[in-house]
Amino acid sequence: MSIMPELPEVQNVCLGLTTTVVGQSVTRVTVRRRDIVRGPSRPTNMLRGYTLTRIDRLGKQIALVGQSPNHRNNPGTSGKTAHSPPCICIHLGMTGSLRFYPKDKPHKPDIHTHIIWHLNNGGRLAFRDPRRFGGLWTFDSVSALHEIRWSKLGEDALTITPSKLHAKLQHTRRAIKSALLDQATLAGLGNIYVDELLFGCGIHPLRLGCDVSRQETQRLVRQMRALLAKAIRLGGSTLRDYVDTTGRSGGFQYLHQVYGRSAQPCPRCGQPLACTTVSGRTTVYCEKCQP
Repeated sequence: MSIMPELPEVQNVCLGLTTTVVGQSVTRVTVRRRDIVRGPSRPTNMLRGYTLTRIDRLGKQIALVGQSPNHRNNPGTSGKTAHSPPCICIHLGMTGSLRFYPKDKPHKPDIHTHIIWHLNNGGRLAFRDPRRFGGLWTFDSVSALHEIRWSKLGEDALTITPSKLHAKLQHTRRAIKSALLDQATLAGLGNIYVDELLFGCGIHPLRLGCDVSRQETQRLVRQMRALLAKAIRLGGSTLRDYVDTTGRSGGFQYLHQVYGRSAQPCPRCGQPLACTTVSGRTTVYCEKCQP
């Protein structure tokens, strides 16, 4: 079964893109499957002729932001080009990947390689997605991306404050795991890191979100930031499909405490880990350590 990349995996992709494609101009774009491209606007150039100036991220979604080559020479230019540059939002889905191939590295696209951006330094950025659960959304401006798509997401898991998360949890009678999985509540977490987070905090996954105290929420946020930071440093978790922009797998999967370890000994107390289903997702926890 494929596992959708979560915040640490997507953040590693963003870090890889920042060091390889930011500052490069897009000279040509090969669109090999047009139904992968969606969104309120479908510019045919797909940032062709633009310089990639930065990589934005919210939760599990990435944005390639472009800038017109004329902008630097005309700083007083008005309109979208000057103040709200075009962008492409990318969701990797379950099997999607963004791979960078430098000029001296051969790249033979297969049938699952849907988009290729050719850069002025001779490199290529390829979007590949065998199962096509991911996709691209084009926007004429970054503000349009935020208004149309990212406004539906909650705050990023790396930046949300304890008070804001507590306020959201107080308004739900869903299980805490269901609430944390909801991207409209908190952007970035999925099944892997919610299981790991709740174990780290000693919170039962079926406990009601509204019953989590302010003090417990503070611990949740503190533990969440530490967990995600460590996973990012180790390249994220590769369970099947995920690789970074250079094709490397992550290493955090070797440190999972509970995820995927049903019936194995709890790393704290030794009791066999329990398994249940929450919001349709397999959930592993310790009945003793997470009462």
